[in-house]
Amino acid sequence: MPRVLPLDLRDYARRLSTCRECPRLAGLLDAVRLEHSGYFAAPVPPFGRNDARLLVVGLAPGMHGANRTGRPFTGDYAGILLYQTLHRFGFATRPVSLAADDGLELIDCLLTNAVKCLPPQNKPATDEIHRCNEHLKFELQSLSSIRVVLALGLIAHRAVLRACGMKQGGAVFAHGARHVLPDGRVLIDSYHCSRYNTNTGRLTESSFHAVFGAVRRELAASG
Repeated sequence: MPRVLPLDLRDYARRLSTCRECPRLAGLLDAVRLEHSGYFAAPVPPFGRNDARLLVVGLAPGMHGANRTGRPFTGDYAGILLYQTLHRFGFATRPVSLAADDGLELIDCLLTNAVKCLPPQNKPATDEIHRCNEHLKFELQSLSSIRVVLALGLIAHRAVLRACGMKQGGAVFAHGARHVLPDGRVLIDSYHCSRYNTNTGRLTESSFHAVFGAVRRELAASG
């Protein structure tokens, strides 16, 4: 598998911004730009370090979150617990992410999404998930420093498997589950830190912290 290190995140973001491979998503972004002129309203690029050892994979930008700010998990409910936890475990310089220019930096961590564009009702179609998987595949291939991949939710889990060329049945999603990917990197699963999961108690702060504790132990073991 070819490696390209370090990945030029700015150049990658520029190339990603021109993607219109999914007509439904591209059309939605066109409409959002007309209605909300100040919104980012484009494919949202990864945020963080290009020499990171941890890659966190979410689902997709939220309408008034990353789709507005241009930074993954920034401005929406899911980002509240995520950034607090990243800070608690030493992966972020601040516990709150407000805007793309707020000065927050990630440490040894990169955030991305399985689907880069805002999907209607936060529900990307299967063909859109598969089409966008080429971007995640490129990220995984280009970032040889990554040692642990944290998948937030089932769609992110499946996207990582697809990007790595694994069969979907080769690793079963479960909160806190650990899987070894074909290249030796470790995939850890977590329930998504969405409003629904936290409000219903499916994901608690302590159970989310337990996952990040496992991430830290994996990174310590990897040297």
